[in-house]
Amino acid sequence: MSGKRITRLTPDQRRTQLVDIGLEMLADRSLDELSTDEVARRAGISRGLLFHYFDSKRDFYRAVVAKECARFIEAVEPDPALAPVAWLRSFIDGFVAYVLEHRQVYLALVRGASGSHPAVADILGETREAVARHVVDAQRRIGMPETPRLDIASRAWMAFAEEAVTGWPLGEPGAREELAAFLESSFVSLLGTLDRPVGLADMAGMADVVARQAGA
Repeated sequence: MSGKRITRLTPDQRRTQLVDIGLEMLADRSLDELSTDEVARRAGISRGLLFHYFDSKRDFYRAVVAKECARFIEAVEPDPALAPVAWLRSFIDGFVAYVLEHRQVYLALVRGASGSHPAVADILGETREAVARHVVDAQRRIGMPETPRLDIASRAWMAFAEEAVTGWPLGEPGAREELAAFLESSFVSLLGTLDRPVGLADMAGMADVVARQAGA
């Protein structure tokens, strides 16, 4: 009688499997609710064996968060060879696509993990810093004025963009494209008018600059 052959995973393969299961589970729960008992059960191993691959629950949580944050950073990384406006649009499109595809995981990490799990706050902070550098880079690429308040404005725009993407109604045709255009417009309006009087004419002028670059 021949039994079913069981394929043994290498330690790296098992770690990857366990982290991936953790990420799948974050699709319908917060990091607080991520049970290592259930992760082990889904992987077909004991909870004790899970901690053979991770030093602690904290270590496992950090591995889960780190993998998702790396995936997020990769998704918003534009091709450096792109022209300025195309670079900005690629960054925004990547951000929109990632959050819409991984909305629940994004909410579980960004909205929940930093407060409830200080152990992963540094990973989330580094991720936000990496994305903020893209915002600053985009501002410089499209020729917006330098300002000492750029870092603050970049983080303010990121918070605005996060709220827009996670709350945008997506039922209508073209909603995703409208969302990307809305974020581009908000980028120009906020970062293009720093350290000078804000008026409709100013914003229209900066929008014209972006439009001309896009058509070049």
